[in-house]
Amino acid sequence: MPRATVLRAALERRRALVVPGAHDALSAKVAESAGFEAVQVSGFGLAGSLLAKPDVGLVDMKDILDITGHIARVVRIPVMADIDTGGGNALNAAAIAERLIEMDIAGVNIEDQVFPKRCGHMEGKQVIPAEEMAGKVRAMVDVRARLGQDIVINARTDAFAPLGLHEAIFRANLYLDAGADMVFIDGIATRHDIERAVREIRGLLSVNLMDAVTGVKTELIPIPELAKMGVARVSIPVASILVMHKALVDFFRALHASPNGLLAGETFRLSGFKDYTNFVGLPEYRAREEQFLPALAGKR
Repeated sequence: MPRATVLRAALERRRALVVPGAHDALSAKVAESAGFEAVQVSGFGLAGSLLAKPDVGLVDMKDILDITGHIARVVRIPVMADIDTGGGNALNAAAIAERLIEMDIAGVNIEDQVFPKRCGHMEGKQVIPAEEMAGKVRAMVDVRARLGQDIVINARTDAFAPLGLHEAIFRANLYLDAGADMVFIDGIATRHDIERAVREIRGLLSVNLMDAVTGVKTELIPIPELAKMGVARVSIPVASILVMHKALVDFFRALHASPNGLLAGETFRLSGFKDYTNFVGLPEYRAREEQFLPALAGKR
């Protein structure tokens, strides 16, 4: 079954499907191995891992698509792309949607911010006219229909912070009317806000908890409770890059502070070499060497 169809079916159950963010192929593979049913590419994470920069629209679309493709090739579960504001106008968004379909991407997030965008939980966000965003959605829907594919279009509105919940709900419904399959109101604040959004939005709603520990600007509500409300998806997009950052900071600081320049015995800081190489498939590559490179195999 196509991964887009699998994702669509899972979302339509409205059981708060948890879709963690991945900042590269390795983090996506780890999420899959942990048992998650889908993964999303984190624009915040890409900016951090690729450029060591904040998520303020600095990553080239080519890099976004390349890394998204790497992720889709390494996991079997559905992958949702993050294309920020769609690369320009409606025609640009449509062209990117076509590329994503060719890459077997199951879903895509597109947002209504002014470019250059900001991470959804940063200050100073601005949004484009609602009809302009609806045009981007319609153009992507047109590509999907023309190619006979099932990619899930998730339209994000960032109107909550600058314009309030009423405007955000209005925009969410407008984007659904334009053909989006799911919407989410980024930076939504409280349980009451989410409950109202579920009631008034005429379609699938995603909630972004930013990370699974602090929630940042959105109240941290247990997943079973969000499922009872009827939330379709819960995204936890930035946790992987924050985990990686802390692990690297702790490791390199400890290594630099070590009197002898070593951390002998502190194996809790890292995976075992064999565990890691097994995880990324080294035994399978060794077996293929034995099969296809007999001269190399005979030297072992």
